[in-house]
Amino acid sequence: MSSEVKIYRVEGLMLISHDRYPTWQKFTKEVRALNEKQALEKVYSILGSNHKLKRHHIQVERVYEIKPEEATNRQIIHITRVTRLIEK
Repeated sequence: MSSEVKIYRVEGLMLISHDRYPTWQKFTKEVRALNEKQALEKVYSILGSNHKLKRHHIQVERVYEIKPEEATNRQIIHITRVTRLIEK
């Protein structure tokens, strides 16, 4: 089992305003995780907290690993550029 953190891109659909005017909206999230399963859990957590969605309102179409150069999320780009940590 590898303990190296990788970058995953998760693509799919989420059901927005499921009670009034339900519409399926595409989403693409990039997350850092050890494996695909953890990346998927992280995306469920992010979408659930930001958009108040239940898991059955999220349809994941694709989960795949990307290279750090392909990342578009600013936070992930900055984290991958870190070369050392300084402790106080």
